[in-house]
Amino acid sequence: MRPWHFVVAFGVVSLLADMVYEGARSIIGPYLATLGASATVVGVVAGAGEFIGYGLRVFTGYAVGRTRRYWTWTILGYALTVLSVPLIGVTGVLTPALILYGTERLGKAVRSPAKDTLLSYAAAKTGRGSAFGVHQALDQTGALLGPLLLAAILSWHDGDYRLAFGILAIPGVVLLAMLLWLRSRVPDPRDYEADAEDPAPAPAPAATSIVRPGLPRTFWQYVATVAVLSAGVASFPLLAFHALHQHLVADATIPLLFAVAMAVDGLSGFLVGRLYDTYGPRVLLAVPVAAAISAIAFTTNLVLLWVGIAIWGVVNGVLDSTVKAVVSELVPSAGRAPAFGWLALVRGLGLLVAGAALGVAYEQSPAWAIGLIVGINAIALVGLVTILGSIRRQDSHR
Repeated sequence: MRPWHFVVAFGVVSLLADMVYEGARSIIGPYLATLGASATVVGVVAGAGEFIGYGLRVFTGYAVGRTRRYWTWTILGYALTVLSVPLIGVTGVLTPALILYGTERLGKAVRSPAKDTLLSYAAAKTGRGSAFGVHQALDQTGALLGPLLLAAILSWHDGDYRLAFGILAIPGVVLLAMLLWLRSRVPDPRDYEADAEDPAPAPAPAATSIVRPGLPRTFWQYVATVAVLSAGVASFPLLAFHALHQHLVADATIPLLFAVAMAVDGLSGFLVGRLYDTYGPRVLLAVPVAAAISAIAFTTNLVLLWVGIAIWGVVNGVLDSTVKAVVSELVPSAGRAPAFGWLALVRGLGLLVAGAALGVAYEQSPAWAIGLIVGINAIALVGLVTILGSIRRQDSHR
């Protein structure tokens, strides 16, 4: 399979997966509210879920680097998500629903370092930013379709969250079948990267030793900045809670809000990825500015809510795509799985802080949440200017 065909096929797998878990994420906030959760609980749960999904990747990243069983980890992670999501709506009780939401996020942690590494090998032949951008566009197409599907379900069957979560089992089964087919077509994507440092597959897990990539200092400075930036991005469940709490939209409109965000997410990931291949990492400077502006979603104006949600989608589109392209440039291929894991860990820590801090701030006043978002992103902008300057100077000396 040609590199671009692999990127697109993997993007379709992610499209189906996003229908499942982003569909669930679009309604988890209102669903938890029906089970008695407060704004603080929703914020903490959203942050904790993101930390599980991102933070645990550092461990699975090292495990993937050690075993090099990229497909095994990828398939296992997707299977966890496909099994967990339909069961969330079956529980009808807060604690089991929270556990299943955490299990779904665990599935993302299990698969992501392996999936990103598989994609990075094909990206060596297609352009880093373009490959991750196209993948993100397809990924977010699913994140658009899933919420739209659930919006239709909740419009026809008002408040039937059991049906809404259950319908997501259908794209889940299809994605697992397609993933198995893709593995049969491309058993070892490392062949795409002719100059990979570890082209030969490991003979067996027991005979390999853990990869110690000696990640460069610039990489650590970069991920620290990403952590600060992530701490200044609100979670969608909290945004959805705000929209309902202020009576700005109805329950069935929440998935539509999320769908708009995901549509913008995919488009921005694709466009910024192409810009990255032309102009380099400096395109990331727009991210903290956009993240600060997205705080207008916490106002009581319906138009500003929609605009803020759309800008929030831009921020997440870049954070989920182009940010990874920078890691592919900074870290040799042998160390990418652990590097993607560390990147995810710091993002998860930032999102955990954001979920808890913004939830507590919102309980005081939405204005507090807005001020906190703007302040954190101002700090992130200064840090990003500094680290991108270091990267540019390093490139000029090569």
